[in-house]
Order: sequence, then C-alpha cells, then structure tokens
Amino acid sequence: MTLSYILLATLAGGLVSVLLAALASLTALSRLASVLVSFSVGSMLAVALLDIVPEVSETLDPHRAGMWLLAGLFVFFALEKFTLWRHDHDELDPGHDPHHHPAGVMLMVGDTLHNFVDGVMIAAAFLQSPALGVTTAAAVILHEVPQEVGDFMVLLHSGYTRRRALLLNLFSGFAAVVGGVLGYFALDGMRDAVPYVLCLSAASFIYIAMADLVPELHKHRKTQDLVLQLGLAALGVLAIVALMHEH
Repeated sequence: MTLSYILLATLAGGLVSVLLAALASLTALSRLASVLVSFSVGSMLAVALLDIVPEVSETLDPHRAGMWLLAGLFVFFALEKFTLWRHDHDELDPGHDPHHHPAGVMLMVGDTLHNFVDGVMIAAAFLQSPALGVTTAAAVILHEVPQEVGDFMVLLHSGYTRRRALLLNLFSGFAAVVGGVLGYFALDGMRDAVPYVLCLSAASFIYIAMADLVPELHKHRKTQDLVLQLGLAALGVLAIVALMHEH
C-alpha cells in the first residue's frame, strides 16, 4: 500500500506540476517568453542558492558541498562545450534545426536530477508516515509549478516548440516517479548519494542562469529593460521564497 501511495504522490509531484505549469506557460505566457527569461533567472537562482544548497549543507560540510557544486559547474561547462561542438557539426546536416540553444539541454539534465531527488524525498516521507508523505508531495507540487513555468520559458527561448517543451518537461517530471520507486526499494543505499545529486542539480541551475540566460538579458540595454528585468528576476526569487516560507 505504501508503494501505491508513493506512485500516486510522485505522479502528482512530478507530472501534475508540469501540466499545471504548461497550462500557464503554453497559453498567454508563451508570447512573453523572451521577457519572462528574467523570471526564470530569479527562480532558478533562488531554488539553487536558497533551497537546494541549504538543504545539502544539513548533511554535507560546507567545504565538501562547495567542492561538489564547483565540480558541477565545470561539468555543465564541459557539457555545454560538447553540445556546441555537436551543434557546429550538425549544422552541416541540411535537416538539422539550428535554433536550439544548449541551455535547453542542460536545463533538462539538471531538472531531471532534481525531480529524481524529489521522488526519493517523497518516498522517504511516506516510509516515515502517510501524513508526512501527503504534505511532502503537496509541497513538491507547489514548489515545482513556478520552477516549471521558468523551465518552459527557457525551453521556448532556446528554440523548442510548445509540443517539444511539454514532452521534455513530462519526461523530466517522470524522473520523480523513478526516484520514488527506487527510493522505496533502496532508500538506505541511496540516501548518502542524495546530497551529491542535489549539488549537481543546483550547479545546473546556477550555470544556466548566469552563463546562458543573463548574457541574453544583456542584449537589451535600455533603462526600461533593466527595470523590467530586475523586477521580474526579483519576482522569481520572491515566488520561490514564499513557497519555502509557506512549506
């Protein structure tokens, strides 16, 4: 019965949040994708620095957490370099779509890791008590929706179609189900690895925000652009902070 609860909760936490975000992102908000990149920057940095890093610091000493975060940044730098090399090679193929930005690929890697860990956490909560599992799953859904909105904005900005963005986010969301099932059967063995996976997830969000999205924002140099970008970035931070405070 516990496994059934975990499956239902991770399906809700991993997939329902994606569908709720899609309902917003793929309608009116999609026309504002380039503007809402600023919101994505704020929300992704907030998730990484105000949520994931403090959580990791509860189990890893700061030096080790910092080393893994730094290693993650180098990993995603290398991943982007590889993606750019592949992009240059594929441009020789007439059937290749040249408009996909590497940030979309890296985002999916980091978000999939994050969703996987969410599934493990939901499993751990249900193994503790059904009530704790329900509240944890609810918190995951409320926490993920604004982040998934940001993910859609990044994917649309990176050149993906609405349909492709939805499918990629659903695939990433399904990682929560995988994490929940594996967490149920092997939680004791996986628990020690969770902080390191979270470090890589945080590194992906920081790298994408600062190395890929912020340079895009700098292309718009008018005073009103600065005000709008700072305002939306702050709104992204506040949305995550509000959910953290609430749950």
